[in-house]
Amino acid sequence: MASILSRLFGGSSDKPAGGAKAKGKEEAHGGFVIRSQPISSGNQWRLAGFILKQDEAGEQTREFQRADTFTSRDEAEAAGIRKGKQIIDEQGDNLFADGEATGRV
Repeated sequence: MASILSRLFGGSSDKPAGGAKAKGKEEAHGGFVIRSQPISSGNQWRLAGFILKQDEAGEQTREFQRADTFTSRDEAEAAGIRKGKQIIDEQGDNLFADGEATGRV
């Protein structure tokens, strides 16, 4: 009952409003951190996330989004981690070669 009232009056829900990004899992890989952040799209979740690099110059991030959709948030989070690993394995430090603090992949 409290859960229903909470949702009616703006309380938190596991699924954000349409198009909102849900904070997901994080995992280290190859000296980078992958943060899976699926995007709610109707009754599905779209694959999205960030790759972060921390060094003496500060933190740099690269955002990635793909058209892949999943029926559950957990599936989308896991796919985001896998995609982040694939991007790192293919591009490595070249992801951050432009020196910009933020960017898209």
